Amino acid sequence: MRRRALISAFLLAIVSTGPALAVDPLYETKLIRLAEILGSIHSLRNICGEKSSQWRDRMDSLLAAENPDPARRARLVASFNRGYRTFTETYTACTSQAIAAIDRYQTEGERLSSEIISGYGN
Repeated sequence: MRRRALISAFLLAIVSTGPALAVDPLYETKLIRLAEILGSIHSLRNICGEKSSQWRDRMDSLLAAENPDPARRARLVASFNRGYRTFTETYTACTSQAIAAIDRYQTEGERLSSEIISGYGN
């Protein structure tokens, strides 16, 4: 009887602690960095004359694929925006350094995408 009461109290304590919180995926750090890279490339390519929203659209696709909860979505969007703002504040015209940065970020973005897919993809 005492054992049953202890088990019931234990179960009640577990249930009353509230809902389980969402846990970020193991690749979250890489995904946050990828979002920042997408924002950076979007900014740099626009500075260098590209008039498309290709990189912003890729960010939208990433968000659609991940379907994050509101807090996680806010972190991903903030990372994209941070990458975008960094270069709009740094460059006002397309320079050789801007073009080199585009190349570096595209290479890093491809690497991160491959790592995420190979390590955690379906």
